[in-house]
Amino acid sequence: MSTTGARLGGFDQKIEVVIVPVSDVERAKQFYLRLGWRLDATPPWVVQLTPPGSDCSVQFGDKLISAEPGSATSYVVVSDIEAARNALVAAGVEVEEIFHVTEHGPVPGLDPERGTYRSRATFKDPDGNTWWLQEITSRLPGRVGPGPAAYTSVSELAGALRRAEAAHGEHEKRTGEPDADWPTWYATYMLAEQAGTEPPT
Repeated sequence: MSTTGARLGGFDQKIEVVIVPVSDVERAKQFYLRLGWRLDATPPWVVQLTPPGSDCSVQFGDKLISAEPGSATSYVVVSDIEAARNALVAAGVEVEEIFHVTEHGPVPGLDPERGTYRSRATFKDPDGNTWWLQEITSRLPGRVGPGPAAYTSVSELAGALRRAEAAHGEHEKRTGEPDADWPTWYATYMLAEQAGTEPPT
């Protein structure tokens, strides 16, 4: 019986960079800067940018990859897809209308329950590389490894607080009394949401 999988799962493996094929490096750089992505220090023949809150970056350059410009498809995860889409449109990016996925295929509009992973929208860079916006508010079990919870941007933390506030309001309606220890309830909810475990009710 092979144990290769077990051995390879015994150490951290993190995706650091995705290479995007482009035909005009300067044009691509200006586009991604318009999205608010950080320009990183690199050798002169490489351009690297990192989205706010992301541990993974994108790179492009004249001789980095032989793939056809415009052939890449990747995901950008956001905690509030409406706010993200509005910000991109305000920056001059053409973003398709939001849709949500169902067992019967894509359906126009936000997921009615704002279910995590379900609501999406797409946009393209100047070469036609496709980016899928995907709203993720909590991770499914097993999608987050053990470790401390972390929020990587103000908007991500603010979104988590708003969801905790709404859930706590429903909690107080069910109990019929105010919860004086709401900070602990918020913290428990937010940690469970990040870990993909059952939140308090």
